[in-house]
Amino acid sequence: MDNYIECSYEIEGEGPALFLIHGIGATKNAWRFVSPILKKKFKLITYDLRGHGESPIPKDKFNLDDLVRDLEALRKKLNIKKAHFAGHSLGGMIAPYYARKFPDRVLSLGLISTAAGRNKEDKQKIFAVIKLMEENGIENVLKNLTNRWFTDTFIKKYPDIIQERLDQVINTNPKIFLNVFRIYAETEMKPWLSEINKPSLILTGEKDGGCNPRLNKIISSEIKKSKLIILPNYKHSLLIEAPDEVSKNLMDFIFSARD
Repeated sequence: MDNYIECSYEIEGEGPALFLIHGIGATKNAWRFVSPILKKKFKLITYDLRGHGESPIPKDKFNLDDLVRDLEALRKKLNIKKAHFAGHSLGGMIAPYYARKFPDRVLSLGLISTAAGRNKEDKQKIFAVIKLMEENGIENVLKNLTNRWFTDTFIKKYPDIIQERLDQVINTNPKIFLNVFRIYAETEMKPWLSEINKPSLILTGEKDGGCNPRLNKIISSEIKKSKLIILPNYKHSLLIEAPDEVSKNLMDFIFSARD
């Protein structure tokens, strides 16, 4: 398998293998609030997507296939025959696409705060954000996105965590950030989701604007062995704002699907 990048990774915990895939402009530490519960029951593998965190920055543009190749290369390197895979946002697109490409390696999926079945208006909104970032700079647009990621209560209570997340995006190579943002915007999973035949948890926040319940209902309707959970009041950043709910629902689902 050529054209893959050896991504930086960490392993903690013991039990069935569970790969955790972060989203745009994040790193493997995106799961730091979720991991303490999950590592009690699972062998957790977190990793930095290419160009993020401590992983190498590719010279050329890349696509969803490249991100899946990186994940498969990591699985091979760790000699893990089968595993559970969960992803947030863009990671929630990488995981099912991986399952489509390598179904024999997948036990179950967790699709957290992701999207499929976007209509014309949905697509216009997301490409408008990309255009603003290209014209005005990523940092200048970011502050306007904070309200889409977190609830007002969380923003007021944890300004340091909010700033840490913003800094993480700002410190991501801008070409890489816009590259993965475009992958997220251009990926449409609906045409092939029905091919996924693995138990899949679909989880999103009630007030997530970009990855809203309407789009997640579409995902659930396309995947036969799926369970949809909508967490009341939350927005996009469930891994940070609702880690206990995420970890509990993911753990319960995996063990129920295994029975």
